[in-house]
Amino acid sequence: MEANFYCKDREMRSLKKCSGEDAAYHLLTTVVAAILLQAIGAVSVVAPNTGCYALDNSSYIHDFSSWIGQPFEYEGKGKDADLVVRFCKDVESRSQAGYVDYGRFDKLNYFHAGSGHVSFVQEYFNGDLMNCEQSYDKMGRTAKIESLTFQLIGQYHMWKLSSWTMQRWTWMHLQCFCNVEYESTCRAVIELAVPCEKPGPRVFEGFTVGFHPRSWEIVYNGMTQLGYEEAHKEFSFNTAQTRVALYMTAIASVSGSVQKPLVKVSPEQGLQVILSGSAATGGSPTTLSPTVLLIDWICDVARDNPYEVEVTIPIENYDPVQFTLTKMCEYQQSEGGDAARGWAIFGVLSCIVLVVSTLFCCGGFIYKTRVQNQRGLDALPGMTLLSACLETVTGVGHGYSRPGDVNNPFANQASWEHQPASTQATQRTSEVRYGSI
Repeated sequence: MEANFYCKDREMRSLKKCSGEDAAYHLLTTVVAAILLQAIGAVSVVAPNTGCYALDNSSYIHDFSSWIGQPFEYEGKGKDADLVVRFCKDVESRSQAGYVDYGRFDKLNYFHAGSGHVSFVQEYFNGDLMNCEQSYDKMGRTAKIESLTFQLIGQYHMWKLSSWTMQRWTWMHLQCFCNVEYESTCRAVIELAVPCEKPGPRVFEGFTVGFHPRSWEIVYNGMTQLGYEEAHKEFSFNTAQTRVALYMTAIASVSGSVQKPLVKVSPEQGLQVILSGSAATGGSPTTLSPTVLLIDWICDVARDNPYEVEVTIPIENYDPVQFTLTKMCEYQQSEGGDAARGWAIFGVLSCIVLVVSTLFCCGGFIYKTRVQNQRGLDALPGMTLLSACLETVTGVGHGYSRPGDVNNPFANQASWEHQPASTQATQRTSEVRYGSI
């Protein structure tokens, strides 16, 4: 189902754009906006908790959450059944024999901006499947709604019909059916008129913020996601996590509009917050090369409730992107520089020990092979000491000879110098006297 809305306010807004203003006015506007942003804080563009919203062609958000379930009723004539549209829910064709479900609203995909005299598009799929499965998607009956919006002036309802006319319409409070057409038994085209509602802030479409280069847990499509629009204790970071990396992406054509982020901590004392990374310096993020915002925070004062860290990202010609992170401080932490310095010293010492050990082993091996003419494992430095230790632990080698080994010429040989069993067997065979059995 496709809903088309026309709002006269949009034309008025387009006439108010800065066509003839001088550079001083632009500079003054920028300074005032910056002062207001710092003084009163910016209002974050939060994604509605329902799917009943859409962005117009100018990227302004329109939230129709209050209209969910609002009925639009049309009384058919002749064989045409009565039609009922429950806004952002479903479309039903009702008759004495019952009703036919023409489709249900999918909050994820089927509410978007239109073109021409169409302001928005709503589509309803997955209706009654009887005799309507004509493709692999098995969506069944579908409904397409084309609607316009009108302004309420005093006690009169004014609407603009553009180049098309109403064929049939019925008033229902502040909205009406303008036209109903059945393209087939499986598809209905509906034209609605609803009051014009005030648009929300302008959304920076395509902008994302997440904890990984290809994720968007915090900001998706320029809108702050639920859980980060305000402080939530269940979304807090623990005390031990002293650094958080946030990755930002944007459409390349408008990535230059992203400015340096600002941070505000509440309460102001007790938590040190330092921003770094490519995003902190005003880098332009793209989908192929995201920028990273590193947040280093250290607890100076422990408290039961988490600290609120409000991050504001100004966007040129758009409303700023704003989200809130929370940090738990269950105990006081030392300066992160001391810990980093300690790890650095440990790493340097480890490298020195590794290099010295390598040089010692190589030098000893070369010395033993060329000066002492030793080969194999015997040429490795420390093998003499290691072999002595092994002989002491195992009890084999230089020690007391057993009585049976007094006449054994190999009694004092080390364990690894013992001759193979085949050699010993050959020697015993050669010692057997002639005539013995």
